Amino acid sequence: DCVAAKARADLSIIGTWKDDIRQDDEAIQQYVADGLDIQQDVVQHCPTKCMSWDGEKLAIDNRECVHCMHCINVMPKALRPGTETGATLLLGAKAPILQGALMSSVLVPFVPEDELEETIKELVSRIWDFWGEYGQNRERVGEMIQRVGMPTFLEGIGLDPIPEMISAPRDNPYIYFQEEEEEKGEA
Repeated sequence: DCVAAKARADLSIIGTWKDDIRQDDEAIQQYVADGLDIQQDVVQHCPTKCMSWDGEKLAIDNRECVHCMHCINVMPKALRPGTETGATLLLGAKAPILQGALMSSVLVPFVPEDELEETIKELVSRIWDFWGEYGQNRERVGEMIQRVGMPTFLEGIGLDPIPEMISAPRDNPYIYFQEEEEEKGEA
């Protein structure tokens, strides 16, 4: 699915890649010759500003790229996703009328393509078990996560928290430790 699924699906599966964007410099020059303003139409629309254009060469800081696909959609002949493909799994969106929308949270940042089917089956089974035990009547999974808290939910389905699970990317996240964890750290 596309990134917009983050706002509408209980479980979103978004295709992604892990390695660098593949870049064809000759094709980029052809886009320039055809009248594309790379600075205006590509670089300035990059959400993380990981690209720069000096009038001759497009440079991409792949470490900062969030794989939004804008540059690839504008120049599909010049830029392509990497070859190490897979999917990101997000959970918990809903778009109701009464209480307001919830956006999905990243559950698994990258699952290799060949492991995707088994990972989804196993994860959905654990989520259903937890939801069946703790969910309330007519409650969506995102609402349940909001009610019980993400740490409790992750512990219940057997996943460790990771940095990609923060609600506001590129902010300074903070976490609360359980008292027993604080005491272990002091010992």
